[in-house]
Amino acid sequence: MNTEWANFAAERSVLGGAAPFIAGVVVVSVLIGALWLGARVRAREPRRPLPEEQPKLPEGGPVREEQANREPDEIPKSDYRLTPYEVHGNQGTRPNPDKKRPRWSKNSSGSFGSGGLGAH
Repeated sequence: MNTEWANFAAERSVLGGAAPFIAGVVVVSVLIGALWLGARVRAREPRRPLPEEQPKLPEGGPVREEQANREPDEIPKSDYRLTPYEVHGNQGTRPNPDKKRPRWSKNSSGSFGSGGLGAH
């Protein structure tokens, strides 16, 4: 048996053990650097608000959803067909004096599909 190969294998095993150790040191160094950088960035941020500085509820309690029916203004009459960009911004809405929601038909929810057999 040739002892040169045994010596070479012994030298390679030392390098094989050192490479993972060096890689581990590099990974730990990168993680410590990331923590240090994160601490610096967080130190530059404004402080958190104190409990007294937090938003408070209005005097009347929480704000509830408000439903209002609005009707569109009429499209202006013209001799030619209006394109959407000609109508946009020129058309507003106003409060609808009728408080009921508009329906397509009696006992309908107001949408097109009934989800069932339909209104008969």
